[in-house]
Amino acid sequence: MTQHSHHHSGHTPEHEAALADLLDLDAEVFGSYLDSVAEWVGQRTRETPRRVVDVGAGTGVGSLTLARQFPTAEVIALDRSEVMLTRLRTAAHGQGLTGRLSVVHADLDVAWPAVDAADVVWAASSLHEVADPDRVLQDMYGALNTGGVLVVVEMDALPRLLPDDLGLGRPGLESRCHEALARLDWNAHPNWRSHVERAGFVDVEERSFTSEATPAPPSTGRYAQNFLRRIRSALDGQLAADDRDTLDHLLADDDPDSVLHRGNLTVRGSRTVWIARRP
Repeated sequence: MTQHSHHHSGHTPEHEAALADLLDLDAEVFGSYLDSVAEWVGQRTRETPRRVVDVGAGTGVGSLTLARQFPTAEVIALDRSEVMLTRLRTAAHGQGLTGRLSVVHADLDVAWPAVDAADVVWAASSLHEVADPDRVLQDMYGALNTGGVLVVVEMDALPRLLPDDLGLGRPGLESRCHEALARLDWNAHPNWRSHVERAGFVDVEERSFTSEATPAPPSTGRYAQNFLRRIRSALDGQLAADDRDTLDHLLADDDPDSVLHRGNLTVRGSRTVWIARRP
C-alpha cells in the first residue's frame, strides 16, 4: 500500500471526499490521455465488448470513458469506497448512463466480487494499491472471457505543476518534494509485464501516454492546491523550514503567491499502460 492512495485507504468520509475532488480535478487537468488509451483498447478487442469491469474505479473517470468508447457495453465499476461510488453514480446519471453503468462495493483484498464474466477488465492506478497484486491479477484472469483484454494503467511519475523557479523560495521545490515522496514509496509500482504474464495473460503490449497543456487549464490552480496540500501533509517534518514556508504561501487562498492566483503553472504528466489478452 502506498501513501499516494486514491481509493484504497481506510480514511474518514471527509478525507475520501477530498480524494474524490482530487481525482475529478486530475481528470480535468491530465485526463486527455484517456480517450487515446480507450481507443487502443478498442483496437485490441476481437469483438465488440459486451461487459467491461473497472477495478478500483474511484469517481468513475475511466468507467465513463469506457462507456463512451463501447456504447453498447455494460460497465461495472468496483471500488471499496462508498464515497467514491456515490460520486460515480451521480456522474453516470448526469451523463445519461445509469442504465448501462452499475457500481459494486468490493474490497479486492478480501475477495473478487460476484460479477459476470467480462470482455475488458480495466485497472487504472489501482493495482499497486492492493495487498497482493499477483492474486488479484489471477482473479482478473478468471473474470475475463476467452480472448478478453486486461488493461493496467499507472502514473509514470508524480505530476509536474510548478516552474523550477517560482520567484519565491529556493528554485527546485517540486523536485525536492518528489524526491522526498519517492523515499516514502509514493506511487511505487513495478513494471507489470512479468506479473501479467505470470498470471497467464499473453500478447502483452506496453505504451506511454503523455499529458501536457500550455496554457494550463483553468482548474489547474485548484488541482495544484489540493495535490500540494497532500504533499505538505505527507512531508510534514521532512522538508527544510524554508521549503515548508514556501509551500504554505503556495497553498494559502488569499496569498498573492498562491497557486490559485499564479499564471505560470505547468501541466506535465505521463502514464504507462499495459494491455494483454486472456488466451
